[in-house]
Amino acid sequence: MRLTWRARGVLAELAVGYAPGQEPTISELVSLTRDERLAAEGREAFRKAVGELRSLGYLCPDATTASGVGERLVVDLAPAAEARLIPQRHGHGLFADGS
Repeated sequence: MRLTWRARGVLAELAVGYAPGQEPTISELVSLTRDERLAAEGREAFRKAVGELRSLGYLCPDATTASGVGERLVVDLAPAAEARLIPQRHGHGLFADGS
């Protein structure tokens, strides 16, 4: 539960919403108009979510845009390897043996 729901949504969008090599830059996403965003949350909310994802290691700069200008970010799901919404309790797993 380290990520806010907002950050989880941005992470999901960036992880599976675009074909490889077609991912948008952060500046492209931030520059969307309110109509293009379908009146969704504002730019500042998006920036906060991206900052949260970067600080926890879920997003890192692409080597080709590491200058930070029009930065394209690469999704890294390694920090989520052990993540669970609801912690597993011993003996209460998905399988009959408790795993």
